[in-house]
Amino acid sequence: VSLSQDGPGRLDMEGALTTRDRVGIQDFVLLDETTEVAIISNLKKRFSKDLIYTYIGTLIVSVNPYKDLDIYNKKQMDVYMGVNFFELPPHIYALADNAYHTMLTEFNNHFILISGESGAGKTEASKKILQYYAVSCPSTTLMNTVRDKMLMSNPVLEAFGNAKTLKNDNSSRFGKYMDIQFDSQGDAVGGHILNYLLEKSRVVHQNHGERNFHVFYQLVEGGSDDLLTQLGLKRDVQHYYYLTQGECAIVSSINDKNDWKSVKNALQVIEFDETNTNHLFRVVASVLHLGNVHFDPDSKGHALLKNNTELNWVSDLLGVDANNLKEGLTFRKIEAKTEQVLSPFTIDHAIYVRDALAKAIYGQTFTWLVNRINESMENKDSPRKTVIGLLDIYGFEVFYVNSFEQFCINYCNEKLQQLFIQLTLKAEQEEYEAEGIEWEPVQFFNNKIICDLVEEKHRGIISILDEECLRPGDATDLTFLDRLEEKMGNHPHFVTHRLADKMTRKTLERGDFRLLHYAGEVTYCVVGFLDKNNDLLYRNIKNVATQFKNSLQKLTEMLMAKEAWYIRCLKSNESKQPGMSAQKRHQVKYLGLMEHLRVRRAGFAYRRKYEDFLKRYKPLCPATWPHWRGMPADGVEVLAQHLGYLPDEYKMGRTKIFIRHPRTLYATEDAYEKCKHDLASKLQAKYKGYKLNFNFMSSATKIETCWRGAQARKEKEKRAWAVKVIKKFIKAYINRGEAKSTDNSEYLAFVRQSYLNRLKNNLPKTVLDKTTWLTPPAVLTQASEILRKLHYRLMVRKYVRGIPPQKKAQLQMKVVTSAIFKGKKENYPPSIPQLFLDTRISEFQIQQLHILLVPVIKYDRNGFKPRPRQFILTKTAAYLVEEAKIKQRVSYNSLKGISVSNLSDGIIVIHITCEDPKQKGDLIIQCEHLYEFLTKLNLINNFGVFSIKIQIQSGKENSVDFTTGQEPMVYKAKNGHLMVVSINK
Repeated sequence: VSLSQDGPGRLDMEGALTTRDRVGIQDFVLLDETTEVAIISNLKKRFSKDLIYTYIGTLIVSVNPYKDLDIYNKKQMDVYMGVNFFELPPHIYALADNAYHTMLTEFNNHFILISGESGAGKTEASKKILQYYAVSCPSTTLMNTVRDKMLMSNPVLEAFGNAKTLKNDNSSRFGKYMDIQFDSQGDAVGGHILNYLLEKSRVVHQNHGERNFHVFYQLVEGGSDDLLTQLGLKRDVQHYYYLTQGECAIVSSINDKNDWKSVKNALQVIEFDETNTNHLFRVVASVLHLGNVHFDPDSKGHALLKNNTELNWVSDLLGVDANNLKEGLTFRKIEAKTEQVLSPFTIDHAIYVRDALAKAIYGQTFTWLVNRINESMENKDSPRKTVIGLLDIYGFEVFYVNSFEQFCINYCNEKLQQLFIQLTLKAEQEEYEAEGIEWEPVQFFNNKIICDLVEEKHRGIISILDEECLRPGDATDLTFLDRLEEKMGNHPHFVTHRLADKMTRKTLERGDFRLLHYAGEVTYCVVGFLDKNNDLLYRNIKNVATQFKNSLQKLTEMLMAKEAWYIRCLKSNESKQPGMSAQKRHQVKYLGLMEHLRVRRAGFAYRRKYEDFLKRYKPLCPATWPHWRGMPADGVEVLAQHLGYLPDEYKMGRTKIFIRHPRTLYATEDAYEKCKHDLASKLQAKYKGYKLNFNFMSSATKIETCWRGAQARKEKEKRAWAVKVIKKFIKAYINRGEAKSTDNSEYLAFVRQSYLNRLKNNLPKTVLDKTTWLTPPAVLTQASEILRKLHYRLMVRKYVRGIPPQKKAQLQMKVVTSAIFKGKKENYPPSIPQLFLDTRISEFQIQQLHILLVPVIKYDRNGFKPRPRQFILTKTAAYLVEEAKIKQRVSYNSLKGISVSNLSDGIIVIHITCEDPKQKGDLIIQCEHLYEFLTKLNLINNFGVFSIKIQIQSGKENSVDFTTGQEPMVYKAKNGHLMVVSINK
């Protein structure tokens, strides 16, 4: 691999192209085929070599390897510091470093968007970027403090905001945006965190195989005995209702005790004093006690507290009056003019309120925690500063049942996809405009229509949800669905059970609605939408979805004012084990990689400054090598003309050359590699010649005086050696028949070498030549046999590779025929030498449909009367045709099998499932070209020949009898069977 001139070990972008056959393409922009299949294939090729990062321009695609790779150490960080983006192989450090240096150079704000499915490695990517800035940025006392607080905010936020899910043991159940603030010298001077849509429903309910937020288990497992006593907790997670619904409270891959220590240490670093820390743990403990508050029914079915122990702990830990708390959990307070009336809850209502309170407590605590972390990282001074934002956001989610949370998450991804398209198109168009290159419109899915469907005022889904939550009367999730159908029944991206057509209705429940997102269709169940949007709190309705929409709008406006960088994270498999599964096509779609690639290509796969392009490829043209004296742009034009670039293959911008196709670049790079080796050989020869000429004159006299003496000594030694060799050869010849020893080993080696030399010049020239192999000496019998087999295998391989495609296709069909009929059909052996001819089975190409046509004789099921017909095969069904009229259509899905006899007749029985009333039972035909016909049918549907029996309409059965005779006949026998007579062979 070639080295750049900036320093040892640094690979430039073009130099890395020389390894493309071994490790794939390191930038998807340089793929010849910009398809999903090509993207996935390139990812697999790189992943197999532990290369988990690949570029799309300046976007990084990251594949989670589910194992530790030694690519994140201090040495790696040093290599990537201050290096041009494309000088080294793709790495997350390259993106972090270039964002940092661009910010310092242009003094503007940037953000890095990290997206992907749960378990794809988004949180780890965010950590790696923070760690890189912690090491690479200038070090000051203030910076060290800020650095530590930013790093230590992660374990705290993960404890309170992450949980084990089915897809990921450390899944972020909230969205996080962190601004890292830098001063003009590049020092980190502060930070700020925004959080989005905490999944509060997890506090009170977890699906099977999932856990609550980490902090609950960490407190119970890792808290000291004194702390647990103060909080009234037992060291047993099974004791707490809110921790056991997923039935996996203890997970072998999670060490809650060690994580508790990390959280305690992190709280100290981000300056949580003892008072605040104790308050925090008291609130967490109160939620656990609240989950264990149970209710019994009284005589009227109203809720009564089962016992007051847990309630008293909640009261004590939160500092609220126990009686007021008890009243709030069991009664609804109704205000009527000047007095208040208490209406008792049923048990279901009491549990409903208990869970709502638990979620509200935890949600407020999480918000307070983020605010405290922000206060700790806040920049107390106010110098001019720039920021790099990290947005670690949930990826597009599709589950078996998708509820309110998935609706909000997927809406968020729609907004971010819209932002990505706007920013990426803007950046590309600005570069084209700056270079004077005509912009070519890019086809992509514009998801503004979906964003409007969700967020439009008075008409969008969120507005309708808010209206239904506030509407007086019995508003339910189903009335909300009715309102959606009224407002947007004709929208092309919205459908429900009632609005759907007959086929689509089968896939929708009555309480579902389906949205066609940019990443595909998602079906949402409306159950719980109103409750979750109300946050389940009485007299304090909060339109959660609207708050989330407003937060996203503010986030979008904030990001639009910054320069964008992207990291797209993919899971390599669903089992979270090292290795890559078959395909990740849905993730490629969810992450919008195809759209980004299309926008980034925009007609030109490669663009490079004139100086850089000329510097690398100038050896390829005599006019530019070794030095070009004129303007770089003129030199590049001369070079392009010399290389034979066609006018439509490249464009000359103001400062860069734009190359349209990767193959053009690859051809240039291959020519450069060859030229480089040729230049090296010439330089080496010149150097050797110079060195020899320099030493020749001074050494000539000495060489001449020594030459004669050396020659005499050499002649004497040669004679002595010859005598010794001849004696040894004679002795070895005498002992040639004995076991190998020091006396005959050299002779036997001579015999072997002599035989191999003769064999080399007398090898068989064709596969069929079995006689010209030289007879070996006894010592080489085994080796000769091995060589003979290897040579014949080599000739066979050459022969096979030389078979024309048409003949190869014929032979492949013959293989299929052999697999079906060999040893099973009497007249099969004579058919082997015959080729499948087009005149036997006709092939047609009608529009997009490829069909096969063969003449047959069809025998009626009742009476077995012969009727000439044409049998047509397509990819999905077979048709029996009389002239231009279709007599019968046979779907391949309805075929049970095909039977033929073992004689030399051409009778074929096609067994058809009679569940479809349109089908008339088994079909009996006679085909002159039986082998070609069944081979073609087998290649289409991949089924073989089965036992013979025929079934006719209404469950009746009949039989076909086979025999031999003097001449072939087919007729109805006296027993009512179809008699088939074959020639007796």
